[in-house]
Amino acid sequence: MPGQQEPPTHQIKSHRDLQVWQKAMKLAVQVYAMTAKFPPIENYRLSAQLTRAAASVPANIAEGNARGSRRDYANFLAIAKGSLMEVETFLLLAVELEYVTKQEAEHSLSLITEISKMLTALRSRLIAS
Repeated sequence: MPGQQEPPTHQIKSHRDLQVWQKAMKLAVQVYAMTAKFPPIENYRLSAQLTRAAASVPANIAEGNARGSRRDYANFLAIAKGSLMEVETFLLLAVELEYVTKQEAEHSLSLITEISKMLTALRSRLIAS
């Protein structure tokens, strides 16, 4: 029937099925690889903050998905987005400090933009329903 949506062919069974979580995991892996190249002096400074924030994004998506209410889920998505903006800021700082080149950071920065849009859309759907 026109205008009707077909039921999804793939049900979300866990956070691992969410594209936004998968992309956030990919970002975290990229960040860990980049920070491995930072100077040793940054091990307990920028590297630690950057990797912690990057790991926090998929972790908060997963925790929110496991919560019992849409409100809790939406809150954890907001926290994930805050961590994502930390990653962006720290990554731009790493570029300014010349620990990575703009070209090396570009793919991760693009992924951050994509994840941010996905988090906003998912959170909006949760709040609206």
